Amino acid sequence: MKQYSTFVGMDVHKNSIEIAIAQRGRNGEVRNYGKIDGTLEALDKVVRKLVSKGGPLHFVYEAGPCGYEIYRHLTAKGHDCAVVAPSRIPKKSGDRIKNDRRDACMLARLDRAGELTPVYVPFAEDEAIRDLTRAREDAKIDEKKSKQRLLSFLLRSGLRYTGKKTWSQAHIRWLSDIKMPHPSQQIVLQEYIDTITECSLRVHRLTEQIRQLLPQWRMFSVVKALQALRGVALIVAATTIAEIGDLKRFKNPTELMSYLGLVPSEHSSGEKTRRGSITKSGNGHVRRVLVEAAWAYRLPARVSRVLLKRQEGLSKEVCEISWKAQVRLCSRYRRLWAKGKPKQVIVTAIARELCAFMWAIANEIQVSAAT
Repeated sequence: MKQYSTFVGMDVHKNSIEIAIAQRGRNGEVRNYGKIDGTLEALDKVVRKLVSKGGPLHFVYEAGPCGYEIYRHLTAKGHDCAVVAPSRIPKKSGDRIKNDRRDACMLARLDRAGELTPVYVPFAEDEAIRDLTRAREDAKIDEKKSKQRLLSFLLRSGLRYTGKKTWSQAHIRWLSDIKMPHPSQQIVLQEYIDTITECSLRVHRLTEQIRQLLPQWRMFSVVKALQALRGVALIVAATTIAEIGDLKRFKNPTELMSYLGLVPSEHSSGEKTRRGSITKSGNGHVRRVLVEAAWAYRLPARVSRVLLKRQEGLSKEVCEISWKAQVRLCSRYRRLWAKGKPKQVIVTAIARELCAFMWAIANEIQVSAAT
C-alpha cells in the first residue's frame, strides 16, 4: 500500500477551489491552505509548491457539477486523486456550520483516516457517449411535456379526442383539422404542434447519432451482446453501459443490483425483519430503462424475428444466457402475478434479475483497452 505524506482536500466550485492540507499521522495538523482560482493553471501552481516539499500527494474532492476535469488532469500528471460522493461522506449529526474552508479540511482529515469511499470515474470516451444518451433522454422528456401541454390546452378548450389512441396518424390528422374560436388560440395550437414536431425530430436525430457513433466505441461489443436479451434494444443497452461502464468491475450481480438501487430496503432489529421498497440509491437513468425493458417479460417466452436479428453474429453462450433469462423471467412474472402482486412491483423485481443476466453476458465479452 502506498504511503502518502500529504493529503490534499479540495472544495471545488465553478470559479474557486478551497484547499486544505493534512500531513501524514492521525495527530498531524490539518491546516487551511487557502482559496485559489478555479482554473487548472492555478491548481498546477499549488501542486508544484506541494511537490517541492517532498513526498507523494493524494488529492480528494467531492463529485459535483464541475465533473471529472480535475481528476483527469491530476492523474495525467502522475498524481493520485479520488472523487467521493457527497452522500457517502461521514458527517456529525449536530454539525450545523458549513462553509468551503470547513469542507476542505474535513475532506483532508477523513481521507487521511481512510474513511472516504471513492466513486467510479468513467473514461472520457465513455462519458462522451453518456452525454449523448442523456441528451436523447432529455429530448424525450421535452417531447412528453410538450404533448401534455397540448392535450391540457385542448381539454381547457373543451376539445376531446374520441379515437382509440392518441398521437397516432388519425390523432395527428384530427389536430390539423381543429379550428379554434379565437385567432390567438389558433396560434397557440400551432405553436404547440410545431414544438412537438421539433422535439420528435430531435429525438430521431440523437437516436441516429447514437446508432452511428456506437461502432467506434470501445464498449460496442458489450452493447451489441446485451441486445440479445429480450426488451434490451439499442437505447437500453447503450444507456446501461454508458452510465455504468464495464459491468465486470462488479464482483457479482448482487453488487450491481445494489449499485442500481434495485434491492429492497431493510429495517430489522432483533427478531423483527422488515423489508420495504427498493432503495433507489445509485444511477436512476439505468434503473428507469431496466424497468422499461422488464415489461417485455410479461408475455410468453419466444425468440421473435426482431430478437433473432439482434442475435446475429453473437456467440452461442450469449444466446443461451438470453434464452435462460426469458424462461426464468417470464415464468417469474406469471408467478408473481398469480400471487396478486401489483404490476409495478413485478416489473421492478424482473428488472433486478435482468441486470444480473446483463452482468453474466458482459463477462462473456472481451472489451478493448481504453485509449
